[in-house]
Amino acid sequence: MSLAELQRLETAHAIPTYVRNPVEFVRGAGCRLWDAEGNEYLDFLAGISVLNVGHCHPRIVETVRDQVGRLTHVTNLYYTEPAMKLSAALAESSLGGKVFLCNSGAEANEAAIKLARRARPGGKVIVFEGAFHGRTYGALSATPQETKQAPFAPLVPGFVVVPRSADALSTAVDSDTAAVLLEPIQGETGIHVLSDELLWAAREACDRTGAALVFDEIQTGMGRTGTLWAYEQIGVVPDAMTSAKALGGGLPIGALVTGPRLADVFQAGDHGSTFAGGPMIASAALVALEICSDPALLERVRTLGERLATGLATLPYVAAVRGRGLMLAIDLDERVDAPGLARRALLEQRLVVNATGPATVRLEPPLVVSEVEIDQAVARLGAISP
Repeated sequence: MSLAELQRLETAHAIPTYVRNPVEFVRGAGCRLWDAEGNEYLDFLAGISVLNVGHCHPRIVETVRDQVGRLTHVTNLYYTEPAMKLSAALAESSLGGKVFLCNSGAEANEAAIKLARRARPGGKVIVFEGAFHGRTYGALSATPQETKQAPFAPLVPGFVVVPRSADALSTAVDSDTAAVLLEPIQGETGIHVLSDELLWAAREACDRTGAALVFDEIQTGMGRTGTLWAYEQIGVVPDAMTSAKALGGGLPIGALVTGPRLADVFQAGDHGSTFAGGPMIASAALVALEICSDPALLERVRTLGERLATGLATLPYVAAVRGRGLMLAIDLDERVDAPGLARRALLEQRLVVNATGPATVRLEPPLVVSEVEIDQAVARLGAISP
């Protein structure tokens, strides 16, 4: 079908919740995409940090092909090896507790919120200004953005929004607090790195009051920042964390991972999901986790992140570069609007990036990106005149 035909189908039959760019992608490999006309693109968004292992990684493809021919689904009323092995691998790679598998990041955050309220019934949940935790009701209630929340009020009660300040956080957390929920780097609102001081203050406040510290590592995890999990670089260990996006190697999955203290809070029947931990996706996730745990790959993420940040800082319309590893954003000066730049990059330079606001562009290439591709991306952005 032509692009025009797809657009007609969308107009007639798709609920209009997305603003799509006028490109139909049909194939991907590594850091490259191809459209229906055969044009090649350089992907510096990775499906919004989903394809950390790159498009169609050969090991992921082989694993999925093998598993889909043997068993795809039986429900969690029975055992399957991939789900149990993935739960063990996730726990052992991080907090050492237990794992609840689900289907998305929002679903993982819903599980985390329920876990915190199960541990401290009726407790409030502290979240930060600029956070994004998802679009389902609990996750949306934890996302203090008026444009996203207002049309769907009333929301789930008990969420308290605080500034990104250690003092404000310490004051807000008390014996009625069930959890502090935070992203170590706020992704959807523009790659804002929370300070080490703030994260340590969160740990201290939770220790003081018995609240749970929950890290949303949906976008930062799986090697994106240069360590498998972002918290490893700070030394602040949460009581629980959520993962999704890159965990499935391109397939939909989510996970709530606990430390020992919260490992047995949920009891049989407290939570569940029909498709969660299905053998095909769990098999793919095991491979993706192994690939993203490679120390050599993680070292390259740190090195290439510095290379990309240095290159971006040389662009004449870039006012600031921020982020960590290969999770970066550029703030633009007043001559350039971010949505326009992202669209021009796509249509004129065949470079895939996206705008997170009127003045910010996000860059998150697959972690398998090369030095040459880093330099090509910078050059393509540099070819766009303000």
